[in-house]
Amino acid sequence: MDGIINVYKEKGFTSHDVVAKLRGILHQKKIGHTGTLDPEAVGVLPVCLGKATKVCDLLTNKDKTYRAVCRLGVSTDTQDMTGEILKQGDFSGVTKEQLQGVLEGFLGDQFQIPPMYSALKVNGKKLYELAREGKTVERKPRPIRIHSIDLIEYRQKEGLFTMEVTCSKGTYIRTLCHDIGEKLGCFGAMESLRRTRVGVFSIEDALTLEQIEALMRQNELEQQILSVDALFPEYPAFRIKEEFAAKLSNGNPLLAGFLQDRPGKEEQISLREMPQGQEFLVYDENGCFKAVYQKGDRDLRVRKMF
Repeated sequence: MDGIINVYKEKGFTSHDVVAKLRGILHQKKIGHTGTLDPEAVGVLPVCLGKATKVCDLLTNKDKTYRAVCRLGVSTDTQDMTGEILKQGDFSGVTKEQLQGVLEGFLGDQFQIPPMYSALKVNGKKLYELAREGKTVERKPRPIRIHSIDLIEYRQKEGLFTMEVTCSKGTYIRTLCHDIGEKLGCFGAMESLRRTRVGVFSIEDALTLEQIEALMRQNELEQQILSVDALFPEYPAFRIKEEFAAKLSNGNPLLAGFLQDRPGKEEQISLREMPQGQEFLVYDENGCFKAVYQKGDRDLRVRKMF
C-alpha cells in the first residue's frame, strides 16, 4: 500500500509502537510515522505507507493543533504530571482575566527551550536518556510560532485550565504549560494532551489500530488511505507536456515551458508569477502524480520524486 493513513494514537503507545503494530496488521515493512507523540498523549498520528514514506519529513513541517489541560501550582522534572514534583505554588489568586492575558502573550514568533525529557539528540544521545541518568545539559532555544491559543475552560478552584493551541513544528506543549505557569508565578505542568489536527488530517477521521485491523480483514482499508498529492491541496499543480515526459520520469530539472496547467487548476498562480522557492506538484502526461518540484532562480528542481 502507498499513501498516508490517519491513525488515532491511543494512550500508552509510543509512535514506534504504532508503526510496529501496523507492520503486523498490514504485512508491510515500509512504514514510517510523521513525528513523535508522547506515550501519554493521544490523537492524530499520520503514518506513511510504501512510497509515501518519502514525505514523512514534509509532513513533520505541517502546523499542528492540540487540546491540552494544564495544572497550575506545580512544577515537575518532565513538565507534565507523569514526572517528579519539584516545586509547588499558590494559584488561588490567578483570575481568568490574568490567565487569558498571559496566554495571549505567547502568540506569534518566539524561542522555546526544549525539555530534557524529549527525543532530541545531543552528541548522539537522546535528551530523555540523559535525563533518566540524572544529567542535565544545556539546550539551545529554538524558534517556534504559536498561531492561535484559546482558553477553553478554567476551573479556578482546582487550578486546571484547558487550551487549544495551533502551532508550528518543534513546539513542545509541555514546555508551553511550564512557561505559562512561570509567567503566572505559580508554576504549571501539563495534565493531558490530545492532538486534534496535523495538516489536512483531523481527529474526526482518525482510525484506531483496532479499527484499521477490522477494515483490513474486510478488505476495506484502501479507501481510508490518502494519496500523497492530497496532502498538499494548497500547492499549485501542473502536468508535463507529453514531449518532455522522459525528463520528468528521470527526475531532471525542468523549465516552465515543459509544463501546462493541470485540468481543474487553471485559476492558480502561473509558474512565471510564482516566487522562488515555491513548491508545487507535477503530474505525468497521463495525469498520475509524480513529484514535488521547487522553483529555482533558473529552472525547476525536483524536491521529492514518487
